[in-house]
Amino acid sequence: MSFILIAVLIDMVSIGLIIPVLPMLVGTFTESERQHTLAQLAVAFAFGLANFFGSPILGGLSDRFGRRKVMLVGFSGLALSFFVTAMAQALWMLVVVRLFSGAMQANAAVANAYVADITPPADRAKRFGMLGAAFGMGFILGPVAGGLLGSIDLHLPFFVAGTLALLNWCYGFFVLPESLPPEHRRPFNWRQANPLASLSRVRDLRGVGPLIYVIACSGLAQLIIQTCWVLYNQHKFGWGPRENGLSLFAVGLMAVIVQGGLLQPLIRWLGTRRLVLIGLSSAIVTNLVWGMAQEGWMMVGIIFFNIAGFAAPTALQSLVSNAADARNQGETMGAVAAINSLMAVLSPICGLGLMALVAELPKTDWRLGAPFYFCAALQLLSLYFSWRHFHEVPVEAAAPAKA
Repeated sequence: MSFILIAVLIDMVSIGLIIPVLPMLVGTFTESERQHTLAQLAVAFAFGLANFFGSPILGGLSDRFGRRKVMLVGFSGLALSFFVTAMAQALWMLVVVRLFSGAMQANAAVANAYVADITPPADRAKRFGMLGAAFGMGFILGPVAGGLLGSIDLHLPFFVAGTLALLNWCYGFFVLPESLPPEHRRPFNWRQANPLASLSRVRDLRGVGPLIYVIACSGLAQLIIQTCWVLYNQHKFGWGPRENGLSLFAVGLMAVIVQGGLLQPLIRWLGTRRLVLIGLSSAIVTNLVWGMAQEGWMMVGIIFFNIAGFAAPTALQSLVSNAADARNQGETMGAVAAINSLMAVLSPICGLGLMALVAELPKTDWRLGAPFYFCAALQLLSLYFSWRHFHEVPVEAAAPAKA
């Protein structure tokens, strides 16, 4: 477990480095806030579309050839994309490189399958929480460093991120062990790697059912926030790389505290299902506060009250993973990643599309928060589907499938 946590941490630090500065780099090729928003939409859409088709393919390849080899492909793809982005001279170059990066990057799905390989079903919620804490730690270190480096030069975080991705490739090649034994591998099937087919397979997993809608709606809400956060705060509050980096530091800090320390006590106290319901309710309130906030400190302050909201995605993921067996964890996690990738295709259209409609309104106009109001509505749908599923499917019917 320690090996994969280190790999994920380095990976997320490298990705986190570019988050506070990528929208601002995109803005150097535009002349107005509306153009800036639409350009960011094109860049984010390109990444999501490529990742939607790439994730189930790489997840299936990891079931055939092992997790380690596919992760090495992801590390090398990230490194190349970071360096090319740093040297981009036109907007079309950013769009093309994000297409490439999206197609190559399925590290999150493969890392989840890696953890499932080495963990009994009963312990997966705890282990996924540790993995979530590693993601969160990456978002503590990465965005802060990216914000500080970006305040010096917008291109500098991309060069540092590329270097870290290369170091992670070396770590993966020389140190990271393989988690999937040969007897649990299976042939690669192009038909099964179809992202739309993989979506239907997740829905058919025993004990999951309509939770696929929860994954979709909740995932879309989270991705809209990720897509709009930096640009929204820059437009409304005048935040630069430093302020956005520090706000993302708060997000990462809470992810580490909740998923690394509070998740297991919360599950023991509330149970996995109840934690999902309370977490989705908390997310609704958080999004409404973000949409109505008139001061920048409000955007950060509400983060520290959203404890259950940080725990709910991991609890939900453990329910899905436990419904799969040892031979198709890669495919299952790849399918879940495909859902998130499909939502990543839709998130810039929904979130940045809404921002483009209200971009020219006065900074104090409550309608500027339209993307966050939409996210609150999505989390309300997630809450409804979760409540309905948990009342229709008894706990014993959703017990983990045997490997």
